Amino acid sequence: MKAFELRQLSDAELQKRIQEEEENLTHLKFQKVIGQLENPMKLGHVRKLIAQIKTILRDRELNPKTEQPVQAEQKK
Repeated sequence: MKAFELRQLSDAELQKRIQEEEENLTHLKFQKVIGQLENPMKLGHVRKLIAQIKTILRDRELNPKTEQPVQAEQKK
């Protein structure tokens, strides 16, 4: 997901996403140890995604008055 897509999610959705990605990271680390990880770059991607989500949550915590972007209307 891109950062602007993540910013459109609620705090609860972001917390849930962090849990999912941390579980995914644990699974990828296990695969790496036993030699079944096909693409080691996935580890870095998942770590970066977790960091982005945590950064968004922290930004909202420090700047609660910042308005959330309005989701664009979906094309029909």
